[in-house]
Amino acid sequence: MGAVVLFAAVSLDGFVARDDDMPGPLFDWYGNGDVEMTFSDPDRPFRVTRETAEFMRPFAERAGVMVCGRRLFDITNGWEGVPPNGEHVVVVTHRPVDDWPHLGTAPFSFAPDVGSGIERARELAGDRDVTVSAGEVGGQALRAGLVDRVVLALVPVVLGSGRPYFGAGGPPEVLLEDPQVVQGKRVTHLVYEVRR
Repeated sequence: MGAVVLFAAVSLDGFVARDDDMPGPLFDWYGNGDVEMTFSDPDRPFRVTRETAEFMRPFAERAGVMVCGRRLFDITNGWEGVPPNGEHVVVVTHRPVDDWPHLGTAPFSFAPDVGSGIERARELAGDRDVTVSAGEVGGQALRAGLVDRVVLALVPVVLGSGRPYFGAGGPPEVLLEDPQVVQGKRVTHLVYEVRR
């Protein structure tokens, strides 16, 4: 069985998006290098530095299923039915999705809560990893003890306000192991195993 990995780009003050849900400079590092790569969708390439590519490729290859919340699903229109990371997306939502044009044909599932969403994602992922988007869903997963690893793409910017990495509730005290650190250009990749 793979790991459950909480992942996102984050500002120095802990935000994954601005108040308007847009990433602003948090995604600039996806285009500041000369190595082209993708996660799982070949139609969404990005260009990063060699150091970032060497870090991200194995991460992308291990990712089987992504778990996200309804807010991110709505903002992206469900990536037009193509998972951005892995082969399947599980969306945690209390609101039925009944007017999405890709419903029933795209590799997307819907779950009523974080626990059942991650359980479904693990079933679908098999021995590959489950990635969980940061924010409300990621914070709930960490608080529930469902996350094995926290991966930050730390960007040197202070947004001042926005969407918190761990959601509005904030996690309880959670101890992490010392990080693996990979320095990219305008991004520092930090990988923390959750201490058990």
